[in-house]
Amino acid sequence: MGYYVLAAVIGYFVGNFSPSYLLGRFCRDIDIRNYGSGNAGTTNAMRVLGTKTGLIVFLCDVLKGAVATWLGMQLTSGSLAGGAISGCMAVIGHNWPCLLRFRGGKGIACSFGLILVLYPGTGLILSLVFVALVLMTRYVSLGSIIAAILFPVLLAIFREPPEMILVGVFLALLALLRHKGNIKRLLNGQENKFSFSKSGKNI
Repeated sequence: MGYYVLAAVIGYFVGNFSPSYLLGRFCRDIDIRNYGSGNAGTTNAMRVLGTKTGLIVFLCDVLKGAVATWLGMQLTSGSLAGGAISGCMAVIGHNWPCLLRFRGGKGIACSFGLILVLYPGTGLILSLVFVALVLMTRYVSLGSIIAAILFPVLLAIFREPPEMILVGVFLALLALLRHKGNIKRLLNGQENKFSFSKSGKNI
């Protein structure tokens, strides 16, 4: 039991690492949470800091979710549950980082890192769905929301253990919670569409 607790604590603090915040400080000497959508994540980094920087943020956020999940498995003798606990705590740490006064991102890329470690095939399906939706609609939020909801559905279809399906439900609920503003704007036709930027907006 102690190792599961340790995995949870480590996962949370791995999630506190915020590449969008650090790159905002390094590249523009700004707190990215004060610009654009105010979100410390990939999409806002692309809008404010540019596509290349945003892609670095995305890769780092995916990596930290994957690292936290892998470490959780190592601490619990290869247990999927141990990996899921650590990975989920990394998502929570990303969304509500104590080191940044609990103002973080929305956890999609970090969740994707968890999924890639535990269920790479499912991760591939979700990534294809996400990319297809974003290309068709240019709404990153819509792709994120649908992919998050689809994750536990796919786990159920593939007859994964009930506890892992619950992990999928938990991540989906977190994503919906963090995207509640986006959902309202989508329903009202006011959501911003995504466009690529080389250098980001002038700030």
